[in-house]
Amino acid sequence: MRNYPSIFNDVIGPVMRGPSSSHCAASLRIGKLCRDLMDGQMSHILIEFDPHGSLATTHTSQGSDMGLFGGFLGWEAYDERLPASADHIDRAGIKIEIEISPLTASNHPNTYQLTLSSKEECRRMVAISTGGGMIEVISIDGAAVSMAGDYFETLIYCDHPENVTAFLQEAADVDALEWHPGEHSFIEIKAQQFLPGNLCNELLAFTEVHRIKKLAPVLPIMARKNISVPFITCREMLQYNQDKNFSLWELAVEYESERGGITKEAVFEKMRAIFRIMENAIQLGLKGTHYDDRILGSQSLQFKEQLQKKRLPGGDASNTIIMYVSAMMEVKSSMGVIVAAPTAGSCGALPGAIIGMGESLGLSEDEKVKGLLAAGLIGVFIAAHATFAAEVGGCMAETGSGGGMAAAGIVVMANGSLNQSLAAASLALQNSLGLICDPIGNRVEAPCLGRNVMAATNAVACANMALSDYNHLIPLDEVIDTMQKVGNEIHHTLRCTNLGGLSVTAAAKEIEAQLEMQSAPFFKVC
Repeated sequence: MRNYPSIFNDVIGPVMRGPSSSHCAASLRIGKLCRDLMDGQMSHILIEFDPHGSLATTHTSQGSDMGLFGGFLGWEAYDERLPASADHIDRAGIKIEIEISPLTASNHPNTYQLTLSSKEECRRMVAISTGGGMIEVISIDGAAVSMAGDYFETLIYCDHPENVTAFLQEAADVDALEWHPGEHSFIEIKAQQFLPGNLCNELLAFTEVHRIKKLAPVLPIMARKNISVPFITCREMLQYNQDKNFSLWELAVEYESERGGITKEAVFEKMRAIFRIMENAIQLGLKGTHYDDRILGSQSLQFKEQLQKKRLPGGDASNTIIMYVSAMMEVKSSMGVIVAAPTAGSCGALPGAIIGMGESLGLSEDEKVKGLLAAGLIGVFIAAHATFAAEVGGCMAETGSGGGMAAAGIVVMANGSLNQSLAAASLALQNSLGLICDPIGNRVEAPCLGRNVMAATNAVACANMALSDYNHLIPLDEVIDTMQKVGNEIHHTLRCTNLGGLSVTAAAKEIEAQLEMQSAPFFKVC
């Protein structure tokens, strides 16, 4: 099946509580699936990361451990207990071991290999974090699978599939059914709901059936059989729109309504709810934030003071945007609730630009929501044909994407044309090609803050260039394809591994050492 991202699954979301990266949300989703696989009963968990991947050097400082522990406990990504998840895991009697060792199950830089044990059983899961909180489970008990967390998944462990499969085909309405042979063979069922209890009881009466496992979806928008979308590239979108004359935000609603199987009104209201979370985070940030395990303090207050005293050169709109981006990033790094847009590390650029510019233009909430929807559709094209993961594409994939999305949204809010919206996104993405990811002190704070600010202000400049009919030369589809190719060429030490760029300067290593002294992990790392 082709990759059909959802705006709310893949692009603008999840709603999460800091701290540093979207790995926290992705890890939590993986942890919840592990919990379901073990029926909530775990006494020992071995977590393995590959030494050549990103997680080997960042799992503690960028929230992966925190997210996994929260998921093992069944929490949501915005749970206020997340900062203390290690203590809660300890109290729950779950022993955690983390090993850094070569993995053969996947060559993805964000690979989790998990061995889950209880008194009753032992299971293994391999999963990857694909960017922006998105995941894919690629193996369960040694069998290759593909689970994104957007189905109700039922696993029927059995010796032989023939009788069970025949029974299910007659008795159950499912989207997909697949047999996975191996040491622990199972039938995987993808459906819109779990098999009813009476049907499960009938299955357990089969002599060849040993266990039934139920893995609940972890994404807000479900997948379904024979899913379709009206378009998946800009070129297809323009062809679709030839006789409709929709703006970019209306096309976003068309796309997401068909992709998610929800009404157009529901699409708009879902984005309104996200807008309000973003707006609330910015206002919280401007009141000042505090968190011990971070590098930067609450700097947006200083910016606000200077802006109010008219001491900052430049336009008020641009300076407001800088302040809002800063406030959002500070809420993230203080464990506040934010929206990954498209990732946690790039959560400031898009809302800062859209909300700041919307206020400058005196727009209503509806008009700002339209800007976010337009931005979301640009993100769909990036998610489908490139990546949001800095570990795969550098910061170009995160703040670069956020800036391209924001540029299109600003044009929509300024009543620009569809072609001008696409031109703005193309220009902004062209300006960020090759941008590396090299967080200082192994925290997603700096230079991430500056790069979010740069992405937001770049979005404003490119929007104004497009509104003035500057020639962007390269169609957006081709720029996105180029993003993917350039990302593959960036050296792995410059893709969020803490092994290159500013990350390995003497000053950065000193900051990292100071932060590590403040908090040592309670679990064993080999």
